[in-house]
Amino acid sequence: QVQLMESGGGLVQAGGSLRLSCVASGTIYNINSMSWYRQAPGKQREMVATISRDGSTNVRDSVKGRFIISRFTNPGDNAKMTASLQMDNLKPEDTAVYYCNFLPLIGTEEYWGQGTQVTVSS
Repeated sequence: QVQLMESGGGLVQAGGSLRLSCVASGTIYNINSMSWYRQAPGKQREMVATISRDGSTNVRDSVKGRFIISRFTNPGDNAKMTASLQMDNLKPEDTAVYYCNFLPLIGTEEYWGQGTQVTVSS
C-alpha cells in the first residue's frame, strides 16, 4: 500500500510559478514511476510529467521548458519519498486539478493523490 499527500496548488497570475509536492509513504521501495497528471473541466485526465525508477523523466510537449519533475527520498526519513513538479511561466491553459500518481513495479494497482487545484489567471 502507498499513501500520497499532495500540496502546493493555488492561484497565480500568468507568467508566475508554483511548486507542487507529493509525499509518498508505505511500500515506496516498489516504485516503478511517479507522475503528475492534470484534469481540466470537461477534459480528460492527461499525463504532465513522469519520473521513472531510474530517474529518467518524460514531460508532455506543451509544458516542456516550463515544468520540471524531480524526486528525492525525504532527508532523515527513508520511508517517505517526494515527487515535486516545478512549474514556471504558467499559462491559463495550465489551469486544472493536478494529481500525483504512483505506479508500482510489482502489482497492478496504481495509487492516486486527492488532487490539488492550480488556477492561472490571465
